[in-house]
Amino acid sequence: MKFASLGTAASALALFATALTGTVAAAGTAAAAPPKDCSKAIVNVKAKETVNVRSAPKTSATALGIWGKGKKGGICNDGKSFKGGSYTACGKTSNQWYYGGDKVNGWVPKTCINW
Repeated sequence: MKFASLGTAASALALFATALTGTVAAAGTAAAAPPKDCSKAIVNVKAKETVNVRSAPKTSATALGIWGKGKKGGICNDGKSFKGGSYTACGKTSNQWYYGGDKVNGWVPKTCINW
C-alpha cells in the first residue's frame, strides 16, 4: 500500500515539474542543460535577420531581447550549436540553436547567424 502511494506522489510531482518547466524528465533523471560557456566565445558575428534571443532553445520560450539584423554579437561554447525545438527562420528549417547574443545572451536560431 505504501508503494502505491509513493508512485502516485511521484507521478504528481512529475506533472507539477512539467507544468513549471515545460520539460518532461524520466523518473530519477533531470533534463540536462547544454553548457553556456561564454569564456570561449566567437565574437563579431552578425545576425542575418533580426531574431529573438530566447530563454530556452525553442520558439515558445520567453523572448529575453532581440539581436538586430547586421548587429555584431558573440556565440558562446566556441560556436557549438545545440539541438532544440524545430523552427523555420531566415529561409531554412532546423532544430540547431546557438547560445549568445549582442546585448543579452540567450538562445538564437543557428540559421540566422553569420560567422
